[in-house]
Amino acid sequence: MTVPKNPRPAISQADYQRLSEFRYLIRRFLEFSQTQANDAGLTPRQHQALLAIKGFPDGGPVTVGDLAERLRIRHHSAVELVNRLGEAGLVIRHQDKHDQRRVFLRLTEHAEDRLAELSAAHLDELKRIEPMLERLLTRHKQ
Repeated sequence: MTVPKNPRPAISQADYQRLSEFRYLIRRFLEFSQTQANDAGLTPRQHQALLAIKGFPDGGPVTVGDLAERLRIRHHSAVELVNRLGEAGLVIRHQDKHDQRRVFLRLTEHAEDRLAELSAAHLDELKRIEPMLERLLTRHKQ
């Protein structure tokens, strides 16, 4: 009788239920987010891009490459997205003064306003589901 190289880990029914509930809460949050973005006149991807730019670590300047990484998309897809954001009056590009090849992205005031409204709604939704998430994560630590 051969022994498998990687024996199956012992996963309890409670573990499966916790993982299932976690995925369900994520799906509900994403559905909420998509609806909110659409209601604000944005696509979900546009909303994600605005949030990635505004919420970039340390508030530093964001390049198209940075945006591609944060959204986990290919560089050329990020370029197309930034083009559409620019056409919609949501993002401004400006060249790096020290390296003309680098282009930084900045939100317009119009984008800032839309993002602030969306973010307030999202924070309210997170506050609503936070107890459920905490229960799932706390049980995992026990």
